[in-house]
Amino acid sequence: MDGDLQEHNKLPELKLDAKQAQGFLTFFKKLPNDEKAVRIFDRRDYFTAHGENASFIAKTYYHTTTALRQIGNGSDAVSSVSVSKNMFETIVRDLLLERTDHSLELYEGSGSNWRLTKRGTPGNLGSFEDILFANNDMQDSPVIVALLPNFRENGCTVGLGYVDLSKRVLGITEFLDDSHFTNVESCLVSLGCKECLLPTEITKSNDCKPLYDVMSKCGVMITERKKAEFKSRDVGQDLGRLVKGSNEPVRDLVSSFEFAPMALGVLLSYTELLSDENNYGNYQITQYNLSNYMRLDSAAMRALNVMEKINKRLDLVQAFVEDTGFRQVLRQHLKRIADIERLIRIIQKRRAGLLHVVKLYQSSIRVPYIKSAMEGYNGEFASLIEERYMDRLNFWTNDEHLSKFIGLVEVSVDLDQLENGEYMISPGYDSQLSALKDEQESLEQQIHNLHRKTADDLDLALDKGLKLDKGTQFGHVFRITKKEEPKVRKKLASQFVVLETRKDGVKFTNTKLKKLGDEYQKILEEYKSCQKELVTRVVETAATFSEVFEGLAMLLAELDVLLSFADLAASSPTPYTRPEITPSDTGDIILENSRHPCVEAQDWVNFIPNDCKLVRGESWFQIITGPNMGGKSTFIRQVGVNILMAQVGCFVPCDKASISIRDCIFARVGAGDCQLRGVSTFMQEMLETASILKGATHKSLIIIDELGRGTSTYDGFGLAWAICEHLVEVIKAPTLFATHFHELTALAHENSGQTSGIANYHVSAHIDSLSRKLTMLYKVEPGACDQSFGIHVAEFANFPQSVVSLAREKAAELEDFSPLSILSDEPQHMVGCKRKKLSEEDDVAIGIPRARKFLKEFSELPLDKMELKEALQEVKRLKNEMLNDTGDCKWLKQFL
Repeated sequence: MDGDLQEHNKLPELKLDAKQAQGFLTFFKKLPNDEKAVRIFDRRDYFTAHGENASFIAKTYYHTTTALRQIGNGSDAVSSVSVSKNMFETIVRDLLLERTDHSLELYEGSGSNWRLTKRGTPGNLGSFEDILFANNDMQDSPVIVALLPNFRENGCTVGLGYVDLSKRVLGITEFLDDSHFTNVESCLVSLGCKECLLPTEITKSNDCKPLYDVMSKCGVMITERKKAEFKSRDVGQDLGRLVKGSNEPVRDLVSSFEFAPMALGVLLSYTELLSDENNYGNYQITQYNLSNYMRLDSAAMRALNVMEKINKRLDLVQAFVEDTGFRQVLRQHLKRIADIERLIRIIQKRRAGLLHVVKLYQSSIRVPYIKSAMEGYNGEFASLIEERYMDRLNFWTNDEHLSKFIGLVEVSVDLDQLENGEYMISPGYDSQLSALKDEQESLEQQIHNLHRKTADDLDLALDKGLKLDKGTQFGHVFRITKKEEPKVRKKLASQFVVLETRKDGVKFTNTKLKKLGDEYQKILEEYKSCQKELVTRVVETAATFSEVFEGLAMLLAELDVLLSFADLAASSPTPYTRPEITPSDTGDIILENSRHPCVEAQDWVNFIPNDCKLVRGESWFQIITGPNMGGKSTFIRQVGVNILMAQVGCFVPCDKASISIRDCIFARVGAGDCQLRGVSTFMQEMLETASILKGATHKSLIIIDELGRGTSTYDGFGLAWAICEHLVEVIKAPTLFATHFHELTALAHENSGQTSGIANYHVSAHIDSLSRKLTMLYKVEPGACDQSFGIHVAEFANFPQSVVSLAREKAAELEDFSPLSILSDEPQHMVGCKRKKLSEEDDVAIGIPRARKFLKEFSELPLDKMELKEALQEVKRLKNEMLNDTGDCKWLKQFL
């Protein structure tokens, strides 16, 4: 293993003489500056990179600058690094599949004459696909998106176009978005976008800063194009060439949008789809509809650990779960099916060989077994399987479709040679090929007979003494060892021509062998040429079955996903259950003994399940308190995961589940720092929360974890309180709000007379009265947490006892001093805190409504668009207005 790694990282020798180096530098220094481009130069036996790219590769992939070399002299010298073939493939995969901040360019040539032969980006893998997908185990090509935002007084209208190069699908849509581009974010997440084209001119606008933040959060590389390239003039005509079927529906779709056709226009130019005639008539176009998908922001995707009609899916999953034999037979055959979409795409581009056709054939012969298994199913959901799969399978496998393709391959390909790893056209497929094959075999027999006769003439053992070799230099030759040469030296001199004498022996020939060898080589070349022509013909014929395989691939992909859901549910040590689904305007969200599917799957975890009951008017908004490491974050995430799993048609890790359909999951979790892109922890919290406040509806699900901890305690608490009230009173979505601000639990008591549905829950922990040791119980129970456990967690982490003791003293002092308790006039035992009141009740009555107004106005400030100085001035103005409104209110002064 270590040897393989060393070979992989081995630096090839940089072989450039002074003339070659000077010629290259002349070319290299004329290249335009592009900070995103990594330029690599193919020098046949190895590759090189230069300048900043060389430093980047040395540090990123070799992890040392000692790999750098210099070419040129003095001020003309340029840093360079050599790259082996294996390392080059690693770099290509990393830059185009893992990272989202570089494009890749490959140049070929020599001296000062170089040309760009390949270019790829994370969204447009281009001609690097052969390297990226050589092992057939890589994911699909990502989707590339183009956006054209148009800012108006009532918001921003966004024209969006996208291309899925793998599936050959074009998409178009247009929608109104808010200042945080929450709809754009949902689109990018749903489509799996890796690259986005934007007009250069608008990217300089302050209005686009939130859009850049969205791209960064979603891991999307921005590629700027001139506004003039966003044009719709020829889009209809271009689509007429690319899209299969009638042009009229395409024209109607495009004409129904104002900005989206321009976005699609720049994509067609950027991806150069029209330059490849194999794309003509092979694309389909669709209108992307946001309402067809559960919207997930990027924070939700990270928090829930999941990637990118419900009851029918659940019925199918149930059928597979309940019939183990049926499920296992289907899985057995699906495992032997290759990536059909990728194979057919290679064949359509005429870059395929018989290998790709044979892989399609090997996949095709499995489909009848899948069909047969489905025909044999007679369970509860037989009619649904008939409707969902059998009708399509009968169509795709009939004599005009898949059966015809299977017949073509069996007639044209020499399947017997597959065991030897050879992919050849069967000689019987073509009369000319058959005649050439017969002649080739006849010559082989004549050469073999001559070999035997020559061995007898020289009195040497066949093969052991006299060998028959075939090479590129001399063709067919005889060879004997140097030890045998003295025995036949006279005959060699008189009857043969000695060609070469080396350590491995003496090679020689005669007139007959030379003639037969030349004839054989001529026939062999003709045979290969005929094979090549026939392979091209077979590949072209296979390409005519594209529509069959595209439809089949879609069916098998869906089946594979639902079988995977069933495999998960059936193989879990703790049972999964089928969720009951209710409309979004009715029903509650009830999860009994729910678990987190990712956490419980870890070997060392004995997961403790919890109930979640989000009930309208009672516990629709839940404030969850409790110690660090107590399980708050896991609990709110598992609720989000369970709801998402249910809505994609999967059974859920619960004893019982009833779920009111959600249109979107919003998440504000963790405190991931974004300082590398100039966004502080607190600002990131505020930006994500603002997206929730502006994008969520009463049909959404909101999960918030530890909001307001990135700033001072009082500011954070004030914002958290105001945000909670807004979510409860305005948005009215089911919400799980985990917090360490115990004072927020007063919201439930303050709103107890209303139908707001605020309820307090806590994760339980036990403290031994004698040893003061903390034990986490990981159970979520009704009621607020009655104390903070931060110091006990510090003990858990083995803090020095002196530090722990001092922390307890200071905490006791602050509990007697903090004015936070004045935010509630409830008895202290109901609020769950130990604070002293410092103001008269009249002051509190006057101050609380005005403080809430202040917090509401503060939370509505567009902080993401404001400079720091401007923001501070606005806060000062709000503060002065509040003081002017309330006069000499001691409570407000303490609040401020």
